[in-house]
Amino acid sequence: MLAILWVLLMLPAFARAQAPAASAAAAAPAPLLVLSATQPLVPLESRSRYWLDESGMRTPEEVDRERDRLPWQVRGPGMQHDIDAKALWIEFEAQRADASRWFLEIKSSGLDRAQFFWRQRDGRWVSEEAGDTRPVSAWPIPGRFPTFELAGETGVPVHYYVRIELARVNFASPLALYDERELLGEREAEQFLLGGYFSLALLITLVSLALAVADRDRNFAAYATYVLAMGLAQAAYLGVGTQHLWPNMLKWNEMAPFVLPGVAAAAGLWFAKVVTEPARYSRALDLAVWSLIAGVLAAVGLDAWINTRASFELVMVLSLVAIVVVFVLIALVWRQGEDPLIRLVALGFLPVLLTALLPLARGLNLIPTSAWTRYGLTAGAALEMPILFYALMRRGAARREAQTRASALPGSDTLTGLATRATLLQRLQAAQNRAVSLRQRIALLGVRIANLDAIVAEHGRDTGERALVVAASLLRAAGQDIDLAARLGEHDLALMIDGPVTAEIATSRAQQLVASGLRPSASLPPDVTLRFRVTVALLPEGERDAASALAWVQEALDAPRTDARKMIRALNA
Repeated sequence: MLAILWVLLMLPAFARAQAPAASAAAAAPAPLLVLSATQPLVPLESRSRYWLDESGMRTPEEVDRERDRLPWQVRGPGMQHDIDAKALWIEFEAQRADASRWFLEIKSSGLDRAQFFWRQRDGRWVSEEAGDTRPVSAWPIPGRFPTFELAGETGVPVHYYVRIELARVNFASPLALYDERELLGEREAEQFLLGGYFSLALLITLVSLALAVADRDRNFAAYATYVLAMGLAQAAYLGVGTQHLWPNMLKWNEMAPFVLPGVAAAAGLWFAKVVTEPARYSRALDLAVWSLIAGVLAAVGLDAWINTRASFELVMVLSLVAIVVVFVLIALVWRQGEDPLIRLVALGFLPVLLTALLPLARGLNLIPTSAWTRYGLTAGAALEMPILFYALMRRGAARREAQTRASALPGSDTLTGLATRATLLQRLQAAQNRAVSLRQRIALLGVRIANLDAIVAEHGRDTGERALVVAASLLRAAGQDIDLAARLGEHDLALMIDGPVTAEIATSRAQQLVASGLRPSASLPPDVTLRFRVTVALLPEGERDAASALAWVQEALDAPRTDARKMIRALNA
C-alpha cells in the first residue's frame, strides 16, 4: 500500500517532467479565421498561438508592440500550461464575413482571471475581464464560463489577445468561437441538463433527511450528507455556484473548486462506511477508514490555508485513495455474502467511482479539460442517486419489517405469525361493539385442520409444521386488510371478518378457504392437501361477548357432524 501511495504522489511530478518543452523558434502567425454562419463553431486549437509571460506583468500594448519578437507557439489540442505566478497569452486573428454576432468562450470555470483585448480602428484598446476576481454579474457576458464578444465590424481582420491567470492547476481548457445561435443553443442545453441534475440532488437530499429524522436511520443521514456535498462540489466545479449560489463571495469563488471536491470525497467515504459497516469484520479496517476520512478533511484544511499546488495534489491523491477504499469495502461485504442488497449498492456506486477518476486526473494535470472531465462525474452522480436511494429504501423496509415482527411477537404465534387468542379476543370485542353501534354484523370463522394428525403421522413433525404455516397463509389470503387471522390451538385457527358482513359473504369466504386447502402446495409433499372444517358465525349474537362467541364457535368445531363430508357449518347464517 505504501508503494502504491508513493506512485500516486509522484504521478503529477512525473506528468510535469514528461511535458514537451517549447522549441526556441517562434511559430508562424496564426491563420486568419473567416467567421460565417455556415460554420457556427470554430475551435481555436491549432488556429491560435500562445506565449507564457514569466513576469506576469506585460500589458496588451507591450505584447502587441513586441508581437513579432516574442516566442509564440502553436496551441494544439490537449496542451497544458503551468502558469502559477505567470500569465498565459493566446492570440488569434479573425474576420467576420456576415452580420452575425460572434463570441469567444473559454471552456473553464474557476479561472482566476481571463482578460480579452483587441484594438479598434482608431487605435483605442477594448479590454474586458471575467473570472473569480469579479462577480459573474460584472462579466461582459454573464454565465458559467468566461465569454467575450468579438468586434462587430464586418470584413475587417482583427487581432485578438487573451490573457489568463490560473494558480495551482495547469490551464488545459479549449477555446472556441461561437456564433450567437450556437452559443445560446449550447447554453440552453447545458442549463437544462444541469437543472435536472441539481433538482434531483436537492429532492433526494430533502427526502433522505426526512427519512433519516422520521426513521432515525443513519444510512439516510449519511446519504443526504453525501448527496449534498457532491451537489455543492459539482456546483463549484461547473461554475453554477459562482453564477447562482454565491455570486458575490469572491474569496469563496476562488476557494470552493478546491475545497468542496475533497469534502465530497470524505462524505462519500463516510457514506460507504455506514452502508458496509467495516467494524463487523475488522476494527483495524474501521479505524483505517476513519483515519482516511480525517486525513482527507485535514488535507482540505491544509490546502485552504496554504493554497499551494502540492497541497491540492495531496487532496486529489487522498481522494483517489478514498475511491479505492470504497471499492475494497463493497468487495468485502460482497464476499461475505451477508447483505442481499450489496450488489445493488455496488451498482449504484459504480458510475461515480469510475467517472470521478476523470476530474481527479484533471486535478492532477494528467489529462486536459474536456466535456468528459467537466460533465462525466455529473452524469455518473445522476445515475447513482436513484439506484442508491432505492437500495436504501429496500434496506430500510427490511429493517422496519424486522422491527415490526419483533414488536408483534408478544401478540403473535411464533410459528405461523398469526395473532394469538388474546389478541383475537381484544379485536373481536372491539369489532362487536362497533357493529352494535353501527347496526351491522361481523363474522367469525373457526377453522380446524382435520387431517393434521394424519399428516404428522405419515410425514413427520416438520411436515406438520409446514402444513400449519401453509394453512396460516391461506387463512390470510381469505381475509382482507381489516380482517384478523389467529391461531387458537394446535389444530384450530380463526378468521374474524370485519363488517359489514352478510351470510353470503361469510359462506363464500369459508368455501374459498376450503377449496384453497385442497389444492397442492409447493411447500408440502405432492400427495398432501389440507382438509379444513369451518364453522361460520355472524356476530353480535344475543348477549354473547367476545369470549363466549369464540367458545361457541369452538364448541361447534368439536361437536360431531351428522354428515362428515360437509366441511362448512353455519351456526346462525
